[in-house]
Amino acid sequence: MKILYLMPLMFLSNHAPMTANNDNHQGMVDVHTHIIPEYDEAPDSLESEMLVRISEIEVYPEYLDEYLTFARNVGAESVRKEPGVIAIYPMVQNRDSCQIRILEIYADQEAYKKHIASEHFQTYKQGTLHMVKSLDLVDMTPMNPDGMKEIFTKMK
Repeated sequence: MKILYLMPLMFLSNHAPMTANNDNHQGMVDVHTHIIPEYDEAPDSLESEMLVRISEIEVYPEYLDEYLTFARNVGAESVRKEPGVIAIYPMVQNRDSCQIRILEIYADQEAYKKHIASEHFQTYKQGTLHMVKSLDLVDMTPMNPDGMKEIFTKMK
């Protein structure tokens, strides 16, 4: 059986960069809908492995302060309310304050799906669409997943 994963909005890309302005440049996709490749079966890794991602976001300068407020709030609320959200850690690049990076760590794909369906994420998403010039979701493979437990226990 072929399974096609289709998720609305911008937070379900495995590789392709996205733009908020509907540019049709090679390698770019619309932020509103992204189709994930078909699989013969739902792979175990999609449902059972931790999802680690770095979201690379460029914000229009005139919306920077407002966007940063949205990003801080959704990150804190997500970690506080959602057991499967391990971390959502927004950061601003020192050399260009309109370049935002968000480290996202989810317990598994299911936790991610619940996150993007949550009311607080939808409020963030809909409230910031016009503020985002570009978005690239970069999925990562942790080199030492067991080391995360040590890192987070040091935070007090």
